[in-house]
Amino acid sequence: MKFKDIILALIAIGVLSLFFLIEPLKDGFMQWSGAKDLRYFLLAFVKFAILATLGESIGLRVSKGVYNQKGFGLLPRAIVWGFLGVVISLAMGLFARGTFGVFGYFGLDLNPTTLQEQSFGIKILYAFSVSIFMNTFFAPVFMTFHKITDTHILENGGSLKALITPIPMRRIIANLNWEVQWGFVFKKTIPFFWYPAHTITFLLPKEFQVLFAALLGVALGVILSIANMKKK
Repeated sequence: MKFKDIILALIAIGVLSLFFLIEPLKDGFMQWSGAKDLRYFLLAFVKFAILATLGESIGLRVSKGVYNQKGFGLLPRAIVWGFLGVVISLAMGLFARGTFGVFGYFGLDLNPTTLQEQSFGIKILYAFSVSIFMNTFFAPVFMTFHKITDTHILENGGSLKALITPIPMRRIIANLNWEVQWGFVFKKTIPFFWYPAHTITFLLPKEFQVLFAALLGVALGVILSIANMKKK
């Protein structure tokens, strides 16, 4: 670990500490995290814009030895991640509630209130089920779209122009390395990492679920860097 890695770690610890030490900041975070209005999605935007982009930056550090480089496009990546974070938050809510309906077909009358009264085993079964549904049906599409936006940003030299330039979807999709996308990103990371990781996510109180999902973006950055090295 080099000096710049220590500095980044200290900054991260310092920022996180503020949310524990400053009561109004902590209360505001909890209120926005549990809000049932646009504040919930605005905070999701910020969480993913910061944390998931940090994950990609760490991934670049793993593969290239630097946190940023010309053409990488930290700012457009952060903006894209913010919007993806809103989509992920919507997906989490849809699959979390939809799984209650699936359980109903098997005679388990569960909802957010009655779930809290169930045994820990039922809670794990529920969280694991949500994770399987979300990562099987949503994650592959999300990961592919994220790869497309990454490619588009790189092709535009990492500039903000990428956000207003039409994405050549057909060409990028045709040229994706599907051997890595399927053989590593889908086939290995989804069952061996994302299934258990998001099981933990859905065991947490709702106020912390999106935050934990955004923190997993740090792991995603490392995974993507490994995928890129496999490609090479």
